[in-house]
Amino acid sequence: MSLDLQRVHALCFDVDGTLSDTDDMYARRVASWIRRISVIRGPEIAARRLVMWMGSPGNALMSLGDAVGLDTYVIPVIDWMYRNVQHKRSDFLIVPGVADMLPRLKQRYPMAVISAREERHTMSFLDECGLTGYFDVILTALSARHTKPYPDPIRLAAKMMGVAPENCLMIGDTTVDMRAGTSAGAQTVGVLCGFGGEAELRRVGADLLLPSTADVERVLSGGLPRIGG
Repeated sequence: MSLDLQRVHALCFDVDGTLSDTDDMYARRVASWIRRISVIRGPEIAARRLVMWMGSPGNALMSLGDAVGLDTYVIPVIDWMYRNVQHKRSDFLIVPGVADMLPRLKQRYPMAVISAREERHTMSFLDECGLTGYFDVILTALSARHTKPYPDPIRLAAKMMGVAPENCLMIGDTTVDMRAGTSAGAQTVGVLCGFGGEAELRRVGADLLLPSTADVERVLSGGLPRIGG
């Protein structure tokens, strides 16, 4: 697993689990609750999956579809869900290190946000955390004809940034992000600070896995804080 850094001319970031750390906060709370009332082994994993279903049902459904081999049929359902179901979230937190990293990356690359959530939620997070100004393009669930895991939003972001889709790097935490990037011809980085597990991100062809979104800068500068080989 590796990247062709010479191909990377623009960066595309998912939000939940990639820029926003809110999901981890909720997962820790749920894991604590599970430990008190249940003997389930691996409460942390169970908690993350439960929070995924509550906060990002499309991502959860995509993971299930991957696991049972029905991903082709699940994708249109996800697209409909993100366009027609409102998802509320508050208490925004940023993945550690991301707020310091983005100003430096902004000096080197045009950058886009590609979120499958509605515009209000996405803009609330970016505005409240002071991140909006770092992005040249912000795309949400209704910005393109189809949302992730279709390639449409990445192709649109590339066009708006003046680069080819294959010169974009899609950075996200779920199989939905990896599928969208790969389908658009972009390279992909899967980050393990969100909902995606190492095995499932590898299975859908992530070009590189990193412990956190904050490690992206080091990779783009020639460092290698990656997972595995």
